[in-house]
Amino acid sequence: MVDSIRKNIADRMGGAEFGSDTKLYKFAKIKKAKAEAIQNNPGKMIIDMGVGEPDYAADPLVVETLKQEAGKLENRWYADNGIVDFQLAAARYMQKIYGINGLTEKNIIHGLGSKPILSMIPTCFINPGDITLMTIPGYPVLGTYTKYLGGDTYSLPLVKENDFYPDLNAIPADVLAKSKLLYINYPNNPTGRVATSEFFKQVIDFAHKHELVVVSDAAYAALAFNNKPLSIFSIDGAFDVALEIHSLSKAFNMTGWRLAFIVGSELLIKLYGTVKDNTDSGQFRAIQKAGITALEHPEITQKTLEKYGRRADLLVNALNGVGFSAEKPQGTFYCYVKSPRGTKHGVTFNSAEDASQYLIKEALVSTVPWDDAGAYLRFSLAFEAKDIDEEKRIIEETRSRLEKLGLIF
Repeated sequence: MVDSIRKNIADRMGGAEFGSDTKLYKFAKIKKAKAEAIQNNPGKMIIDMGVGEPDYAADPLVVETLKQEAGKLENRWYADNGIVDFQLAAARYMQKIYGINGLTEKNIIHGLGSKPILSMIPTCFINPGDITLMTIPGYPVLGTYTKYLGGDTYSLPLVKENDFYPDLNAIPADVLAKSKLLYINYPNNPTGRVATSEFFKQVIDFAHKHELVVVSDAAYAALAFNNKPLSIFSIDGAFDVALEIHSLSKAFNMTGWRLAFIVGSELLIKLYGTVKDNTDSGQFRAIQKAGITALEHPEITQKTLEKYGRRADLLVNALNGVGFSAEKPQGTFYCYVKSPRGTKHGVTFNSAEDASQYLIKEALVSTVPWDDAGAYLRFSLAFEAKDIDEEKRIIEETRSRLEKLGLIF
């Protein structure tokens, strides 16, 4: 029966060949290598610098709100496109943190995390043959769903020579003629670059000129080390062409809670809300009310930001001590560095993936490799450590293990 049903599998999923591909993708390879390293080195600690989620739990204030609200009779109903109190709290948060005035409940809808929001946006805009412009390396969901709908993507490499911003002027005219969406993500995962007002203005001007909708993935927007957090809506004309997605996962350590929100003009939010209303029934009302508590306490984010900034200083010094050319990220909790070429002992790395696999197997240090726009490794600042002393011990142990490898660059 399984074989006979294969003819019904959609082409976008691989059709009858779905599941027959034995190729392991990047994160599956990392997971497999970590499991093997643990098995081959019983009792020895794996240093997980590849983790992409906060190591802290949600703040007790937020947890207490969930406890109080979870059992209330009025919270049992479907939330559908959200509760107005959360939307208004998000509007106040945008005003307080980003200086964006005049938002109402009609400009904001919550989502079950930023990933589902990104997956629904293409349904609002993409017809077969349309193109989504995607920065790489980056989060692929918007592009994946563009292709599911019969569209295509065009990659915009983020390279150091352009300060890890996309070169919008290099996009061919025939690509622009078919493009509907432009995806950007700042502060950027994995490069750690933050947006400037000048860059956002360039993006908005470009979108107006070419009639594009900008999707600004602002999941890390509040995690900027040396700059005031910046929203694309600080730029004149942005409300005409942009959508911006904010997540409570990174800024408030609420990853598993699945709560985010999207901001835009009344027209674009109504459009997105129509798709959402036919896709999910909303996040549990008690979680949204806990989210209100989080948004009303931005000092939670400040405490987290101080932790990542401290760890960044320590890690950058450690990596530079063993030959990397590391710079403190401007935002996020990632340190993005050029991959080594090999070791003094004759080992050669043909890609960042080769290097990452070697670091796991030989040093028990897990990283994430990126080969999309040059060979780079991403070291995460969200490794688990219970206090400052343990942070220092873990980073020193990382330095010591890497130093023994004799890396060359």
